[in-house]
Amino acid sequence: MSGLEVRSIDYVPLDERHGKLWHLGPLWFMSNAQIATLAVGLISITGGGNLIWSLLAIVAGTVIGTFFMAFHSAQGPQLGLPQMIQSRPQFGYLGALLVWLFAYVQYAGFNVFNSVLAADSLHTTLHGSVKLWVVVVTVVALVIALVGYDIIHKAERILTYTFLVVFGIFTVGVLVTLHYPAGSFDLGAFKWTPFLAQFGVVAGYQISWAIYVSDYSRYLPPDVTVRKTFYWTYFGSALGGIWLMVLGTLLAAWAGKDFDTIKSIDAAGDKVFSGFGAIVLLFASLGLVSVTALNMYGGSLTLISGIDSFKRVRPTLAVRLLTLALTAALSLVGALAATANFLANFNNFLLLVLYLFIPWTAVNLMDYYVVRRGHYAIAEIFNPRGIYGRWGWHGIIAYVVGFAVMIPFFSVGTLYVGPAAKALGGADISLFIGLPVSALLYWWLTRSLDVAAETRLALAEAAELERAAHEHREP
Repeated sequence: MSGLEVRSIDYVPLDERHGKLWHLGPLWFMSNAQIATLAVGLISITGGGNLIWSLLAIVAGTVIGTFFMAFHSAQGPQLGLPQMIQSRPQFGYLGALLVWLFAYVQYAGFNVFNSVLAADSLHTTLHGSVKLWVVVVTVVALVIALVGYDIIHKAERILTYTFLVVFGIFTVGVLVTLHYPAGSFDLGAFKWTPFLAQFGVVAGYQISWAIYVSDYSRYLPPDVTVRKTFYWTYFGSALGGIWLMVLGTLLAAWAGKDFDTIKSIDAAGDKVFSGFGAIVLLFASLGLVSVTALNMYGGSLTLISGIDSFKRVRPTLAVRLLTLALTAALSLVGALAATANFLANFNNFLLLVLYLFIPWTAVNLMDYYVVRRGHYAIAEIFNPRGIYGRWGWHGIIAYVVGFAVMIPFFSVGTLYVGPAAKALGGADISLFIGLPVSALLYWWLTRSLDVAAETRLALAEAAELERAAHEHREP
């Protein structure tokens, strides 16, 4: 494929499938290997935890959170659809708007943080107004997102190769030249509250990628295996996440109360050689531009899905451009109005994302892998009066109940600490409550579904689906 991407929420026909499975590795590695992720690794250190237990919490949270995210990736090649439109079989044609609203807020929210960080990096190295750089970052990301799927994949591969060099040197410098407080590696200094806070934020950050993954695997041919798709997504995302979160923890332990994301990176880089901190920040800004483009791309798909719930949308290039522009404008306004209290806001935002998407990911994965086992009547997903209904009460009930039982376990900084979390000294274990409750409740509610009939319909409609996809393609 070449030129501007035309398709959005529509099915990708088999003769348009392309790309290599291993491309998922660098895409998800680089998506995570940027300095917004670095900020995720600060929670335990700033909450009184020591360095070694902070590192263990990061690894544990990444291993578990990425597990759920990566299983969504296999849905793309099998269904040929972006991620969020796949919520209709569980939540209904209109009911899916519930999760789409949350997803859209997430895309816009992350872009506020990403563009502010990129602008601060460029201001520190190239000078100029922070607000001007916010505009520049937003415009460049918008152009990348408009060109679409292929250029995003290619950009992430190029950035990955460069990252390995630049951040490889930077990481060695951090390990060799920085000094850490006494007791940093004392395994006997374990504290539950900062450990679970760090674990929960990391797991939530990784799970938050679940709403993206099929968007970037849906053009792959369906004969790629679920296992290999899972592996490339899992290890790419996990390695990128762990690397940057560990760097965040190391820098926070070294800098202490003086930690500032941009200034600390600059200072640590200059310990390798004078001016290297600026090189690291300049490259980091490119990574943030790329992930901002990912968020715009996903936000556009989610917005189109939402509009389609009220009025059938022919997914044209003009529709993509309009929804991308609206998504970019929303995050731009938020970034220009953002306050300096970055860390506390980012921590609370990550926890909110975790809470909102734990029950969704549980319902979606249970439906795909256990209930329907990957068999969907895709044309019916776009039929407002189709077999999946306007309101999918099985999914909605499982989502709402799963979310409700998590509330007593919430621990959102100074905003809210639930009674169960208070009893645990402020530790947040809501992840372990919401996931099994939503998944098992959804499975129990869907025992009467006639999955065999849906499978027969899916097979019967396959040829017509391919024909219709070609008819809807723009000349």
